[in-house]
Amino acid sequence: MSVPCKSELNLLNHDERDVVMNTHHPMVGEMERDGLERLRAHLRDLRDRERTLSRHRRRETKGTADPRGKSFSGTAEHANRRQSVFTAAIKRIKNELRRIRKFEARRELGEAARRALALRRARQFSRPQAPPTSHDGMRSIPSRRRIYKLPREKIGRVSQANKRSQARRDSKRGRSH
Repeated sequence: MSVPCKSELNLLNHDERDVVMNTHHPMVGEMERDGLERLRAHLRDLRDRERTLSRHRRRETKGTADPRGKSFSGTAEHANRRQSVFTAAIKRIKNELRRIRKFEARRELGEAARRALALRRARQFSRPQAPPTSHDGMRSIPSRRRIYKLPREKIGRVSQANKRSQARRDSKRGRSH
């Protein structure tokens, strides 16, 4: 479930707000790919830190871990909400990176198709140059179509064999036309 931007910002300190605000719509579309990847790595570090803090706070409440220093305030629920804010920001960054990759792939595919078309056209319209020779006449250009040569006795042999085998089966059953 998405969280409103204002409630996201209430959970974060000033530096984290700047990082998370860069993952929202107008700013995320203006960033370059390498900047997005750096931002994703930074957000993953922040998310992992919150995950560690929330797990430690849960262990503290169960009594299986020693309490941390005074700097860690709040409950495990607070750390979970902060972690979900960072996770949503990572998701937005990943979606933007996926959109950029799709756009680049489409562009590369179009370029490859144009190159292939140019190669095909160059091959299709090029004719071998016949140098002028004396008394040889014109040079023939071989056909590009494949030629299948089949002996005349082979034509129809399969259908004839089927006809004969069907006649044998009919004669064994005692049928006649």
